[in-house]
Amino acid sequence: MKKWIALLLALAMLVCLCAGCGKTDAPGSTPDTTQTDTPGSDVPDETTNAEPVELVIFAAASMTETLNQVAELYRDVAPNVTLIFNFDSSGTLKTQIQSGADCDIFISAGQKQMNELDISADPSINTEGLDFVLEGSRFDILENKVTLCVPDGVENGVTSFDDMAQKLKDGSILLGMGNEDVPVGQYTQKILAYYELDEAALAAAGHITYGSNVKEVTTQVSEGTVDCGVIYCTDAYSAGLTVVDSATADMCGQVIYPAAVLNTSKHQEAAQAFLEYLKTPEVSAIFEGVGFTALQ
Repeated sequence: MKKWIALLLALAMLVCLCAGCGKTDAPGSTPDTTQTDTPGSDVPDETTNAEPVELVIFAAASMTETLNQVAELYRDVAPNVTLIFNFDSSGTLKTQIQSGADCDIFISAGQKQMNELDISADPSINTEGLDFVLEGSRFDILENKVTLCVPDGVENGVTSFDDMAQKLKDGSILLGMGNEDVPVGQYTQKILAYYELDEAALAAAGHITYGSNVKEVTTQVSEGTVDCGVIYCTDAYSAGLTVVDSATADMCGQVIYPAAVLNTSKHQEAAQAFLEYLKTPEVSAIFEGVGFTALQ
């Protein structure tokens, strides 16, 4: 009897061992690689997966230095977005937009040029009924100042706008100013009118020379080809020029820069996001560092 009991126990142990071996992967078999999902593992990386976008930004020439600085910062904020700038006079940019140029964002140095593209503007200004501004995207971003600058080492030095007006009447100086379709030129025209000076007569007599944008006028002053020039304080700062006077609102009004997304843009969401970024404290600090006043 004892032998039978021992034999049965041995058989039971053998059965258990065989069952255990059956659960082991056979040599050369492929193990189960199914992974258990972890929380958040299937959430896409928006930065990595975002589609590349090229934003074309038409901006007043006076914003060249600051927007190039902003572009460096924006690479970290939106690495999928490439910013392409076109800097020129606001009048030239407005004409290019009207002619069908590829543009996502317009930042003007004057309200007039933006109004001429905005269907919601006064019809007396938008006389052609142009409709390029995306509804709800327009806002005033910056204020600048109109200044009178002089080159270094000029013997017949101009000391103020009052002094400039008197010397223009005397015919003893050459003034550099923007063309009539350039915002800085339009502000200068208002200053000349404030002093009751005849621009056409002064130009005919050779006492006024013109630049196609504010950067050209800045160069005229920097190179000393004029006795004085009317430019923005931001351009004077960037060029290291001497500012002898600043125009008051009574002389030429406020210098407000509007910005807007264009309704012809193919990347309106990305364009709006960039404009929102321009309102942030870090960007405002860049603008204010050269003399702008941030309005947002």
